[in-house]
Amino acid sequence: MNFFKKNTYKDYSIFLWMILISILGIFSYTIYLKNKQEETNQIIGGLDNIYLKKTVQEITNSLEPRYTEIYYISKSGDTYENIVNNLNIDNNEKKILIKNILEEKSLKLLKINQKFTFKFDNLSKHKIIEFKIETDKKNEVVFSKAKNTDNFVSKKIKKNFKKKLVYKETIITNSLYNSAINLGIKPNVIIEFARLYGFQVDFQRDVWKNDSFQIIYEEFVGDNNKVVDTGEIIFANLNLQNSDLQLYKHEYEKNKVDYFDENGKSIKKTLMKTPINGARLSSSYGKRKHPILGYTKMHLGTDFAAPKGTPIMASGDGKVMKAGWCGGGGNCVKIKHNSTYQTVYAHMSKFGRGIKKGVRVKQGQIIGYVGSTGLSTGPHLHYEVIENGKKINSQKLKLPSGKILKGEQRKKFEVDKIKIDVLRSNLIAKIN
Repeated sequence: MNFFKKNTYKDYSIFLWMILISILGIFSYTIYLKNKQEETNQIIGGLDNIYLKKTVQEITNSLEPRYTEIYYISKSGDTYENIVNNLNIDNNEKKILIKNILEEKSLKLLKINQKFTFKFDNLSKHKIIEFKIETDKKNEVVFSKAKNTDNFVSKKIKKNFKKKLVYKETIITNSLYNSAINLGIKPNVIIEFARLYGFQVDFQRDVWKNDSFQIIYEEFVGDNNKVVDTGEIIFANLNLQNSDLQLYKHEYEKNKVDYFDENGKSIKKTLMKTPINGARLSSSYGKRKHPILGYTKMHLGTDFAAPKGTPIMASGDGKVMKAGWCGGGGNCVKIKHNSTYQTVYAHMSKFGRGIKKGVRVKQGQIIGYVGSTGLSTGPHLHYEVIENGKKINSQKLKLPSGKILKGEQRKKFEVDKIKIDVLRSNLIAKIN
């Protein structure tokens, strides 16, 4: 019996110690959790601190991207050398880029409106790690930095574009430009439309309210069905006072394309009717009292009033003989077109990109912008046509037309014209 009592007492003591240790453990763990919660609350409170927030924002805002891209579209007068030389890289890297470009056969000829993309690595000594150049609307050449070298490896890439033909038509209620923009036609298509008709139409005086136009042109669509570029005009019709002026795109010889009327006659003439669109004839050829000099003298040109900055086009293909100051004519450009004709454009606010003496220009190319330099009372273009060394009235000039298709060429044109007319009917049917 004594033995039983002694052991019972010992077991009871152990039991009490176990309960005490458990209570102390729970108490310690509760204190630990409380301290952790207070620590967490302090951290959260710190993040809510307006000064810490400000510091984080400033750090984030000052971060620069690892890679940046620069885009450029080639203009008249550009060369590969001057495009690369304008990049913010060292001379040795410029030489490497130019060497790689000139060795690529598909880039032998630099064309106007070619797109360039240069990719910079902001952490690299030789910054450009990749660049690409469009060869046409559907293809490009990509130059990638070769591994462990400063040279580049080129690769031709075919863009994943789909070409579709778009038909648009409308009645002109305000201006041709605004009417076309309201239809969703891209500005570059409208400018090309105006250039094509510029040989026979003065858009300020020949186009009236309720005249109309039709047009078929190319669009290039990406994977997301977004229009990424526009292509050639296939067909156009300008209806002026119930008279149709139709134009058909046609390849009359291999790689030779022009626009012809329904009778197979090219719309291209030696000189455009007017070298500026949307202008008002403010002073014609002949005797007049000079607005600044105050006495009557012969006005040997035609003045077109237009807002400052309005583009001025070369009225024909030719070579720039002068691009500079012409005294009373202010900033002027003189172009020799052939052995017979020269033209002069005066009072410009500035010259077009790349326009200088000796440069060859194309018909419709922008050579300058309307201004009021020299002896001028307001912004306008003074335009002169010189025939065999004599200044003549440009508005009465009857210029020879372009090519007239005959024989087999005419037969091929008639087939192409029928195809385009059928295409137009199908596109109209889809709309309706």
